[in-house]
Amino acid sequence: MGRGAGVALFVALTPACAAAPPRTAAGHPTSGLPERASVTLGPELCGNALDDNGNGLADEGCGTTTSAVSFLAAWDEPNADVDLRVTDPNGELVEVGRPTEAGLVRERDCPGRDGECRGKNLESVYQEQGEPAPGKYLVRILLVSLGGAEPPVRVHFSARLGSRSYSASVSLTRVESDWQSVLVL
Repeated sequence: MGRGAGVALFVALTPACAAAPPRTAAGHPTSGLPERASVTLGPELCGNALDDNGNGLADEGCGTTTSAVSFLAAWDEPNADVDLRVTDPNGELVEVGRPTEAGLVRERDCPGRDGECRGKNLESVYQEQGEPAPGKYLVRILLVSLGGAEPPVRVHFSARLGSRSYSASVSLTRVESDWQSVLVL
């Protein structure tokens, strides 16, 4: 695979209606991002970026902030550095510690300095204030460093845009491999 190429595996109950087809960094189309139907699967498990109980919210009640617009990425490799990068409809990249003008916030950057994520790698972007901005949200999941982990690094991704919930399981095969999708609100 070329620079920026990644492998994405998707799990879904129904196809997405409003999502544009995801593309790799090289612009090659990947499979469509699925929209999940609400089906009760069991109790909510924390830290996996999955909607385990099927209510349309991933990791709710687990200390993560949920809002009308939210994005989560989680992975099990404790030392691997994966970045959840979200660009809002105004073209502004959401960064840790600095809300965008549209009101989006990125909670943390895992694995973090000095192990602040404590092996529970979960990154979150959410609508902190104001009304959600209509338009296209670009989501990119990037493998920055393996940190001694053996590839592939598996990442679970969930998004909520208004009343729609989306999810994907992504396998990143080498440093700088990524997965991208455009979601529309």
